[in-house]
Amino acid sequence: MKLDATDLRYISADEFRVLTAVEMGSKNHEVVPSQLVAELAQIRGGNVKKALGDLAKRNLVARVQNVKLLIPKFIGCGTDDGFRLTYGGLDYLALRTFSRRKPPSVHSVGTRIGVGKESDIYVVADERGEKRVLKMHRSVDERTEGIWIESHDVCNRLGRISFRAIKSKRDYLGKRKSASWMYMSRLSAQKEFAFMKALYQHGFPVPVPIDQARHCVVMSLVDGYPLRSVEAVDDPADLYSKLMELIVRLAHAGLIHGDFNEFNVMLLRKTGEPVVIDFPQMVSTRHENAEYFFSRDVNCIRRFFRRRFRYEATSWPTWKNVLEIETGNAENAVQGGVNDGLTDLPVAQNRVRIDLEVEASGFGRALQRELEDVSVQLEQYF
Repeated sequence: MKLDATDLRYISADEFRVLTAVEMGSKNHEVVPSQLVAELAQIRGGNVKKALGDLAKRNLVARVQNVKLLIPKFIGCGTDDGFRLTYGGLDYLALRTFSRRKPPSVHSVGTRIGVGKESDIYVVADERGEKRVLKMHRSVDERTEGIWIESHDVCNRLGRISFRAIKSKRDYLGKRKSASWMYMSRLSAQKEFAFMKALYQHGFPVPVPIDQARHCVVMSLVDGYPLRSVEAVDDPADLYSKLMELIVRLAHAGLIHGDFNEFNVMLLRKTGEPVVIDFPQMVSTRHENAEYFFSRDVNCIRRFFRRRFRYEATSWPTWKNVLEIETGNAENAVQGGVNDGLTDLPVAQNRVRIDLEVEASGFGRALQRELEDVSVQLEQYF
């Protein structure tokens, strides 16, 4: 979904009220009846109809016809038309929130600089023209957004995520009866911002967290290059050691990145120092699969350095090192007994548990489990 903020300034107050009403109705409805939109927006019915039509023309909402036949729970609701909030509509709501901050966290929107499996990245600017990064978390492919097929009692969504098709041992939505791509996108953004903020406060090399609203995160623009685009470095051993130290340092703080690779490491243009990005998949060292995620992060770096820089490391951190941290025993922290530039691990009593801090801030294990459940189940469907 490519962001087009051209019309943002032309959206009227009533249209934003209606757009917000569709968002509110989407919390409990796959398709929101127009009657419910009018009730939530609390403006005249004729104005609601006009606003919905204008919003649909801008692709901020999508009209769904024959709602009674498509979704059985609307039988008897007294209307055949309904509306869905599109990613374009959610984007506009988030941008409006950013623009109404004092001072605005986003004043203007520039070009898209990155497209991932689960996000789109844009350059934005504040009132002074200082460039920033806007990351928009995506949970649905725009090419198939809103396409539904009915199969017995299960309604599968075609796209990046098929939430209603996902069945796990626990109800990851709790009391929520309707799985929502908006909810999961928002949850992913909240998690990333919470971890980025905590890491930044404790001096980790991450972008400066600036703001978060709905499915979007605003952060500082890193003046550097992604590691994947670097063909050669002056001292591969030194950079390798710094990255391994960073993995261990994260573990010492109770965290595992979960996707620590050449795509999520930036090298600063001026100094060549590494900066880590992308945190939605970060987990605690207490996670049941922590050893797997830790080893995968380590092996991703080892494999990249071997292939790209022809550098074969003789030592690397292991999960045993993390367990030694947990018990306060940081001796022999590097496999093979060769330091290879890696620093000694701090003892446990001096630790700061960022995973516990994030949980205490409101993004607890229950919310993280929701995202993890979806990720695990997706592997079985796509």
